[in-house]
Amino acid sequence: MSFTLLLEIGCEELPSSFVDAALDALPDLFRARLAALRLTHDEVRALGTPRRLTTIVRAVADAQSDVDETAVGPPETAAFKDGKPTKAAEAFATKLGVDVSALEVRDVPAQGTKKAGRYVVGRRVEKGRPATELVGPMLADVCRSIPFRKSMRWADYDTPFGRPVQWLVALAGEIVVDFEFAHVRSGRRTRGHRFLSPAFFEIGDAESYVEQLRVAHVLVDRREREHTMMERVNAAARALGGVPDPDPDLVRENASLVEEPHVVAGGFDPAFLTLPAAVIRAVSRGHQKYFVVEKSDGTLLPHYLAVVNTAQNPANVRKGNDRVMRARLADARFFFEEDKKTPLDGRVEKLGGIVFHARLGTVRDKVARMEKLAAFLAERIGASAETRDFAARAARLAKTDLVTLMVGEFPELQGTMGRAYALASGEPDRVADAIRDHYAPIGQDGAVATDDVARIVGLADRIDTLAGGFAVGLQPTGAADPFALRRACIGLLRTLVEGDDGRYARIHFGALATFAHGLFTQKLDHDAAETERLLEAFATERLRGLLEAKTSRAAASAVLAGFAWIDGARVAAVHHPAYAFAKARALQESIDERAAWLETAREVHKRLSGISKGATPELVSRARLDKDTDAQIIDVVTELDEKTRDLTTEHAVRGALVTTADVARRLDAIFTAVLVNDPADPKTPDRLRLLAYGASCMLRIADFTRITENVPA
Repeated sequence: MSFTLLLEIGCEELPSSFVDAALDALPDLFRARLAALRLTHDEVRALGTPRRLTTIVRAVADAQSDVDETAVGPPETAAFKDGKPTKAAEAFATKLGVDVSALEVRDVPAQGTKKAGRYVVGRRVEKGRPATELVGPMLADVCRSIPFRKSMRWADYDTPFGRPVQWLVALAGEIVVDFEFAHVRSGRRTRGHRFLSPAFFEIGDAESYVEQLRVAHVLVDRREREHTMMERVNAAARALGGVPDPDPDLVRENASLVEEPHVVAGGFDPAFLTLPAAVIRAVSRGHQKYFVVEKSDGTLLPHYLAVVNTAQNPANVRKGNDRVMRARLADARFFFEEDKKTPLDGRVEKLGGIVFHARLGTVRDKVARMEKLAAFLAERIGASAETRDFAARAARLAKTDLVTLMVGEFPELQGTMGRAYALASGEPDRVADAIRDHYAPIGQDGAVATDDVARIVGLADRIDTLAGGFAVGLQPTGAADPFALRRACIGLLRTLVEGDDGRYARIHFGALATFAHGLFTQKLDHDAAETERLLEAFATERLRGLLEAKTSRAAASAVLAGFAWIDGARVAAVHHPAYAFAKARALQESIDERAAWLETAREVHKRLSGISKGATPELVSRARLDKDTDAQIIDVVTELDEKTRDLTTEHAVRGALVTTADVARRLDAIFTAVLVNDPADPKTPDRLRLLAYGASCMLRIADFTRITENVPA
């Protein structure tokens, strides 16, 4: 037999972020505690609104599973002294619910961290208890364990929670589960919508809970509430001749602010449409959480849509919303007109009043470094004279909108307003666009800038932040990353890789970091070499994540364990991330095809590395080796060397892989037929140097010994 378990915690309105975090945590809290109680169950469903957090667990077993097991306790030496049981033995017996005399001493093999030896062993037999006796304390524990970013206490109580608890509903099917939390006793009474159905009413059973609340104007299922909200938002937008702004964050937040969504359409003076569309969106979204209404081409209409928690007196709600919207748009227009009075170039020196970091100077200092970095990067990619000039200009102006009134009020418009003010000041389109787009990519899936000017300035901005941050010891630890260095590194790597025609691939990450380090005049903790070493390790892990997302863990691990072969020198794979991507993608094709030669390549590479360990790689000439098999090895390694010298495209890597497949088979045959590491042969050291060179050539593609996934045995 089983039952449906219901817990509802009724409270004062929770912030939307509190609701989201609680709904994410509740399923795991229930699963862990039910497992600890040995209560089986099916689906765990978390529901909630600002006024209530609910969990419904289906098919909870009506009793614990029985236990009949042999348990291993403390070692014999700890359990008995002079033939008499110690407190350790007595405690173990109490835990099992048996007398000490029922314990035995047995030889026990090693288990996990426990070494083999003689241990006290006992039999634990326990009849499962009814679930109704257990779930009450469990529900109280769940209530105490819900995480909130900030909790509060109220009255003279000492129980922390996100907001004051008002009521508790706990049902096992139709039966009330009795427990107390925050000085509130559980029952079956709940409340409906604060305005549309405010009275208490009783929940008949756990299965009818969602429908009873729906009748009381509460859509407790977030997915249902969000779906209903967007149906109403879309209908209201169509009535106004447009569509709503498709902002997923706005959808998510509004759904967490209401119990039953109602939509009120409002409007503003069309004269405000002379403001940049981004400003109107920011005003609507930022404080008001409104959806703007736009035409199919993205042009804004002088309307907005407010999601509200009541259907009572919508005309009054609209009047108040219009008044607030008008006031905020008027402020934005004032900021916009005032900001345009000062060209961006006239704001550069004001950046000296903003501290970038206490040890790395001001934003003005950062901009000066960005200008030099932009020139360095433009030269490296062979940019045209116009692009170089535009990049220098964009780097100089990139941060100037930080000292505008508009960005001071709406920080999320940084870059966007810089572009608007640059165009108003007569700056070239590419410069204006770069001021906005040098922040790209924004977010994990954001697009990378496409124009060279924006890409150059974006790279300059990020490498300055990374080099400075690591030079003064700000590298992230654990989850803490207050200066968003992980995000900066991922953005830099993606810019070097995505949408590139080969020019950015030639940029050496380490050389760029070293150049950036040399631009700091402040006292730093680490020199250029140490900063590059730290950044190489950090960037390698970020690149690993990007490679794994596009290929697989096996391909990423193999490529990053290898190196790039540039101008006759080996450098870590991360220093040319575009080449690493080309290798990983080509290698993944062979992994996906489950190519049989990969196993041969793995074994040959492993053997090559083992045999030649300690030998200095060298392409030994024929004159120094006289055996026929040595000539075969020289031919194989020479061919491998030629095919792995220029691995800058997927096409080149595929060709090298074909060669590697053939080389692996030929070397495998040689190893089978001949003792290449003959200690009695005076030519063996030269042969080992040659084999070490062959292993090094394979590493130019990847470390094939790392490919253990999806490879046929």
